[in-house]
Amino acid sequence: MPYLPPLVASAQSKDVTDTFYGYNHRLKIRPGEFFHMENLSTRDFPMLATRRRRGMVRKLDNPQGLLAKGGKLAWVDDGTLFYDGEAVYSGLSKDGQKQLVNMGAYICVFPDKVYYNTADPSDSGRMELSGLTLPAGETYSLCTVTGAEIDYETEMPENPANGQYWYDRENNSLKQYSEAQGDWVSVATVYTKVSFPGYSGDLTDVLHEYDGVEISGADYEEVNGNHALYVVGPNYFVIVALIDASEAPASDSSITIARTVPDLNYVCECQNRLWGCYYGPDKSGKILNEVYCCALGDPKNWRSYMGLSTDSWTASVGSDGPWTGAVNFLGYPTFFKENTIHRVTVSATGAHSLYETPARGVQDGSGESIAIVNEELIYKSRADVCAYQGGFPNGLSDALGEQRFSNAVGGTIGSFYYVSMLDEDTHWNLFAYDLSNAIWAREDDLHVLHMAAANDSLYALDADGVLWDLTGHTGETETKLHWIAQSGILYYQTSNKKYVSHYNIMLSAPKGTRLQVFIQYDSDGVWRYHGEVHFTGTNSITFPVRPRRCNHLELRLEGEGDAKIFSIDRILEEGSDI
Repeated sequence: MPYLPPLVASAQSKDVTDTFYGYNHRLKIRPGEFFHMENLSTRDFPMLATRRRRGMVRKLDNPQGLLAKGGKLAWVDDGTLFYDGEAVYSGLSKDGQKQLVNMGAYICVFPDKVYYNTADPSDSGRMELSGLTLPAGETYSLCTVTGAEIDYETEMPENPANGQYWYDRENNSLKQYSEAQGDWVSVATVYTKVSFPGYSGDLTDVLHEYDGVEISGADYEEVNGNHALYVVGPNYFVIVALIDASEAPASDSSITIARTVPDLNYVCECQNRLWGCYYGPDKSGKILNEVYCCALGDPKNWRSYMGLSTDSWTASVGSDGPWTGAVNFLGYPTFFKENTIHRVTVSATGAHSLYETPARGVQDGSGESIAIVNEELIYKSRADVCAYQGGFPNGLSDALGEQRFSNAVGGTIGSFYYVSMLDEDTHWNLFAYDLSNAIWAREDDLHVLHMAAANDSLYALDADGVLWDLTGHTGETETKLHWIAQSGILYYQTSNKKYVSHYNIMLSAPKGTRLQVFIQYDSDGVWRYHGEVHFTGTNSITFPVRPRRCNHLELRLEGEGDAKIFSIDRILEEGSDI
């Protein structure tokens, strides 16, 4: 009886992937990373799981801005400011997006230059006062800082009394006689009271003490120009000015008063002030490149210069290019251009200092990508997503591959940074970066306009006007979730023709979840169906997949419903080198 050669079983080896490192869109990636992801999350690291189901909070008609304040949300919809679900201020422009900034109890809206006091809604309105014209017939008088009018002589008295005033026309100076010194002493600061007997309103309704205003149309040039109002009464105000009121002509002109706020590209709050930046032409066409702050505690006053520590402040900047973002980081107002970072050191005396660092700044158009995650500043630069701690930025986004992104909008909750960005193929992508484990996940194609975090929820206002709770704590929960996990190229590291005997995929899912498996062989562009499973109850299963022999393959898991993937085992057998 002839003998047949004995059959020898092929040697087997087993690769177990039970730690999943999220999204990596580069050509060569580690086991446990995925070239493409959809609706998956790393929150259950080292497992791979579907993201949290979102909650649909409400639908807006014309979404223009979003802000979290004191655990409540504020937003702008079609030119109306809403706070905690109620319309509180109308008349905003219905065009373009808004910057909403917190300052104490105020919500400040730019570029409309509107403020709303959440504690006292009556203290709300426009920061600017545009051209208040007062009736002709105003009167002028020298006064004290409190507005009390003073009498003075226009000729030097021969026997002056102590405290008597004399206007020295020759030297254009107001002097007061000092009996102790036996001489006339110049008054260092002279105040003028401008009164409007024919004004029927109440100036205190529109003007306030220490407002910085521009006055025009006055009979005295000393009154015209920029001034701070030291006192405001029902029909008068007091400014610093030296005039000879005894020669005042009968006034037939009208005074106009304006309180202006500079145009601002980006705004942030720091140490009870608003700080802003602007690059562009002013009203005369001159190009400005400046940083500003308002007076202490007063978002309405950006031109108040009284020589005090509470004054407004302006600084010109020499770095080139438009501003791209602003944030309060570690107590420093921080302003960005694409290639420069500017930080302001705030001084208690008002002598603020501006410092410049040439470095990767925020990409133009991605000013809303800025977010602070666990005391680390994250933003989208032109080249990558950066982390900044006050020195030089570090790149975080190698895993996003060679694809270029723009128009980024970011937000943060816990140790996660979310960012919605437009790729080169004009597709939107919502990514989540886990700072604790330094791994990325791609959720879906949500086009976000604004993000804000409140009460352990991260809210996203999308381009369709839907306000989402990305954490799913509030709102109407999504009912359907389609997810994808696509591996990179899976190949072998020996010259012999290894092949995959089968895959074992261990996962847990509730009733109603469906899993399908597809495989692409040797990069031929065709995804081949390799089976599916439907879950009838909450349990864990091992789903075997048997691919055909090939040089390399890519694995794609697609599912409907919630799931957690514990491990993917790859069983290899080795053949000959033919």
